[in-house]
Amino acid sequence: MEVSIEQEKHVKSSSPSVFNLASVTELATPSSSVLPSGAVARFSAVARFSADSGFVELRIRRDSDSIDAFTIDLKKAQLFKLGSLHSICMFQVNDSNKEKSYSKGVSINFRNVEESSAFHTAFEHWEKEDAIQESHLPNGGVLASTSKFDSKIESSSAKMYFHYYGQLLHQQNMLQDYVRTGTYYAAVIENRADFTGRVVVDVGAGSGILSLFAAQAGAKHVYAVEASEMAEYARKLISGNPLLAQRITVIKGKVEEVELPEKADILISEPMGTLLVNERMLESYVIARDRFLVPNGKMFPGVGRIHMAPFSDEYLFVEIANKALFWQQQNYYGVDLTPLHGSAFQGYFSQPVVDAFDPRLLVAPPMSHVLDFAAMKEEELYEIDIPLRFVAAVGTRIHGLACWFDVLFNGSTVQRWLTTAPGAPTTHWYQLRCVLSQPIYVVAGQEITGRLHLVAHTAQSYTIYLTLSAKMWGPGADQGGIIQTSSCKLDLKEPYYRMSQPQAYTPQDQQPHPLMQSQDINIQADDLDDSDLLQPPQQN
Repeated sequence: MEVSIEQEKHVKSSSPSVFNLASVTELATPSSSVLPSGAVARFSAVARFSADSGFVELRIRRDSDSIDAFTIDLKKAQLFKLGSLHSICMFQVNDSNKEKSYSKGVSINFRNVEESSAFHTAFEHWEKEDAIQESHLPNGGVLASTSKFDSKIESSSAKMYFHYYGQLLHQQNMLQDYVRTGTYYAAVIENRADFTGRVVVDVGAGSGILSLFAAQAGAKHVYAVEASEMAEYARKLISGNPLLAQRITVIKGKVEEVELPEKADILISEPMGTLLVNERMLESYVIARDRFLVPNGKMFPGVGRIHMAPFSDEYLFVEIANKALFWQQQNYYGVDLTPLHGSAFQGYFSQPVVDAFDPRLLVAPPMSHVLDFAAMKEEELYEIDIPLRFVAAVGTRIHGLACWFDVLFNGSTVQRWLTTAPGAPTTHWYQLRCVLSQPIYVVAGQEITGRLHLVAHTAQSYTIYLTLSAKMWGPGADQGGIIQTSSCKLDLKEPYYRMSQPQAYTPQDQQPHPLMQSQDINIQADDLDDSDLLQPPQQN
């Protein structure tokens, strides 16, 4: 690809291209450096951004030489600010002889704060220009991306996703979820022993609040990785807390693509969406584990559980069914709308309901499906298949399956759970219910079986396939088969948000519901070694 003279002039005129550096030091490694292991080369240098070769490069040469000591492709480089006058540039180098690539780095010292700031601004500007030039071919086509994230997620969904989380009002909504934020704070501060003197990576840092918590707990250094424009707000927030800011570096980019100068002892993140898996950020969390976490490093959180139970809610069922009554009009300005009633009816039942419900609506004790973030493979999140089995505690009409989740912070000092269970203090996740368009009838003691099947799609969510069946109960049940079955297909991306604000919660007035007793979250550290916790439920 050629860069036109006009493009080159535009880039040069909009940002400085030449910088005098106080010193440059190669970060020597046994595998990549031309120097003996442990040796360093330190020299004063001139850095120049250039697009002469057809793509944007950072060229660094010694003051006394005319030959570049380093030629860095900005597409394969990351710049980290470690201090007011000190930065590190990590980049990929291709070994043509061995046909492989490895990371290399240079430590850069600036003469003053102004030059440091100008260099970082220029780096980001030239990086953006390179992305714009690279994405458009002469024939108007777009180059295919090699990013794993881009290969899984459609660009329109990603654009909306990062735009959403790049706005302060949505960050405020999450920060004001005091159950969420308070639990994270307690999990970090109560486990200072896990953070003190350790390197931490905050995956999807958002406003940077978790990075600040980690720094408060004594982290040696925190790398806050954030792909949306919220990274700029995070930098501003963190710089406004100078006692912590010196140990936090904000990195704008996707965890699938960025390079870090060192491995992490701990990963911290808030990757949970509705039903735990919505937005598919758990996959990025697992990828970050594989890329950045040292062996046997900790993950906060480290375990997630999806809980499920059948429910009965006649009011909710009627509310959804009545939405389609509009389409039963036979004379709407002279038009018969009834041909679309069936499609509208099914369409409303294809939306999972997100709200906070009374746990007394549950028909049977819940079961759970465990996701061990520290051990699972990313591919296991592409498709989640959960066999269901319940025993009805009452005779009633079952309208669907209720779901919620919790996550475990398995600290060395304190183990804490963050739960979204019905009856517990309400979070911004609420709970989720899959409503059947054809309810099934059960009597007390009757077995309910089925399957919850989640299939990931490119819009950063899942298609939900639910089937519930009621088996014969009583004399002759051994010879009888399934007598009722009802199924539905729902799109987790398009839920029906039934509530906009949390319900008031008064713990002293709320008595635990008998069916929720199995949902005891006071789990001891030794329990985590129990294979029953970290294994999916068995199908009977």
